[in-house]
Amino acid sequence: MLAIIGGSGLTQLANLSVIRREVVRTPYGEPSGALTFGQLCARPVVFLARHGYGHTIPPHRVNYQANLWALREAGVSEIISVASVGGIRSDLCPGSLVVPDQIIDYTWGRKSTFHENSDEPVVHIDFTEPYDDDVRRRILAAGVTAGQPIVDGAVYAATQGPRLETAAEINRLERDGADLVGMTGMPEAALARELSIPYAAINVVANFAAGRASSEHEICFDSIDAVLREAMGRVRNVLDHLCEA
Repeated sequence: MLAIIGGSGLTQLANLSVIRREVVRTPYGEPSGALTFGQLCARPVVFLARHGYGHTIPPHRVNYQANLWALREAGVSEIISVASVGGIRSDLCPGSLVVPDQIIDYTWGRKSTFHENSDEPVVHIDFTEPYDDDVRRRILAAGVTAGQPIVDGAVYAATQGPRLETAAEINRLERDGADLVGMTGMPEAALARELSIPYAAINVVANFAAGRASSEHEICFDSIDAVLREAMGRVRNVLDHLCEA
């Protein structure tokens, strides 16, 4: 079963034929909300709104452990994360869809592992390639069949939030090699890897990052909502074609 985690701009999956909703408890507390089970083009899918269905949970307060554990217990075999981001690279303009291939983690203080029991041996995971290659390729192929251009490959910088970054911070991220900036990619991707669940992401560029192009002096929040509404429609189209494949 495919799990879709929706972020800003995707608090519900309108094209999902809902079968049931289930409130889940985990050893790590409560997930962001009830799991919504249904079908997308006849494929079983479970949807979870990362920030809650009322978009009330800020990035640094999301219970990533509970979210991933709940999806594992629901029997998911792969996860696609949908998240809005800021574009650092000049060609990643508002409205672009991007399937990232690397992460740089700048977050702090988040519960970032399931292996915290001091009575157990230390567990290391290989995180050389943080996103699952097969899931990435199927997302890109679905974009082709859907007629929706998707950028293949980018470095995602995960920042703490909830505030947006300064122009100087974006300059630093660019020097570090980042192409996109968001607030929810970590520890979500690492926790999925610890649970051996294939994981990939569709990033929607909502705006240029601070100090870039139209965001040179400030970020216009009024335009972000319009960009996300249009772009999330294209994301849903891609997901439909992925589930039809």
